[in-house]
Amino acid sequence: MELDWTDGHLARWLPVMPDLDPDIEGAVTRAGELTRHLRKVREQALVDVDLERFEYDTLHKLAGREGRATPSELASDLGLSPASVTGRLDGLERRGLVVRTPSRTDRRRVDVALTDEGRVIWRKAMDRLGGEEHRVLGALDAKERKVLSDLLRRVMVAAESGPGGRRRS
Repeated sequence: MELDWTDGHLARWLPVMPDLDPDIEGAVTRAGELTRHLRKVREQALVDVDLERFEYDTLHKLAGREGRATPSELASDLGLSPASVTGRLDGLERRGLVVRTPSRTDRRRVDVALTDEGRVIWRKAMDRLGGEEHRVLGALDAKERKVLSDLLRRVMVAAESGPGGRRRS
């Protein structure tokens, strides 16, 4: 079995804290290290495609709504005020990544849509991050990935039901 950084971390801490559960410490530390690794990859992917994090987040939420949403839907998805979303959309529209058009169903509303360029740049960032996720989780076979996902779901249900936890839709 190959050793990772966390194995060294555990070797340093177990003599200092003999009551430390190495499986809990190992799981939590590895989850944190994996999160940090993927965050670095995402940050580099955004640099590579010339997107700020907030721009990517907005494009991502819009893409998740099949490329079309109202500003209020985006505000809800992003957990932001409508005024904050308006500022984001102004910048994205100036860059040609989104377009705002009058609603077809309510003339008081506008709809926001990804442009072809917006979809391409979002997709490039997604592909780079997704490629690394597949590479890293490719260390497991399909059955193991399913088991890991199921185990993490159980852990997240416990986390979301406790103090500070929240269910997301």
